[in-house]
Amino acid sequence: MRIRVINPNTTAAMTALIEASAKLVAAPGTLVEGVNPTMGPASIESHYDEALAVPGLLAEIARGEAEGVDGYIIACFGDPGLDAARELARGPVIGIAEAAMQYASHLGRKFSVVTTLGRTAGRAWDLAERYGMERFCANVHACEIPVLELEDPKARKVIADACRDAVAADGSDAIVLGCAGMADLCEYLSDEVGVPVIDGVAAATLTVQSLVTMKLRKSGRGEFAAPLPKRYVGLLADFGIEEKEARA
Repeated sequence: MRIRVINPNTTAAMTALIEASAKLVAAPGTLVEGVNPTMGPASIESHYDEALAVPGLLAEIARGEAEGVDGYIIACFGDPGLDAARELARGPVIGIAEAAMQYASHLGRKFSVVTTLGRTAGRAWDLAERYGMERFCANVHACEIPVLELEDPKARKVIADACRDAVAADGSDAIVLGCAGMADLCEYLSDEVGVPVIDGVAAATLTVQSLVTMKLRKSGRGEFAAPLPKRYVGLLADFGIEEKEARA
């Protein structure tokens, strides 16, 4: 089984962290590959960043399809390009926000999301509503640490304090981490805060692995059928869909 974990930003150090986190939960015999696009933003912290990250993400999905990858993880908490990626892929594509929220809903009555910047909180709420998780999501808290500063040793304490404050304020039973760059902090944060802390990278890895093990793929009908054949021009010329690709 081959699972490709796509970090939609272009920061290789974050891709390595994400890959390592996914490998920790993968079953023996599951090949987990972390990749990032060669074009796009260094981090995703706005709607603008997210929109411009999607072409590179889709290029990685297309490459994975040509190489026989079985399933994909979109390792950004905004789940950018998820619907388009599902059109393009034959196997399952799971976003880390989607997986983390669903896992958290199994562990208690409500959870809190702790994310990076406050400006991204609206996106987390949008996704909670989309995934039917709004009734489980007590609140979204920001620690106001930019994505590329999460590796700073001081960030761990700030994130732990934000998680602790969220549990106290919301009465939550679990914490969902709102950034793939926090994926390596789960055990530390769980010990510090005293409630389960869910990393979407691990949750999505296990979800994809389970779906592939069950031999489940997308139906290929309706909205998530392969994209229609179409010519693209300019910078997106390479993204056009040939007739034979659309039938695959």
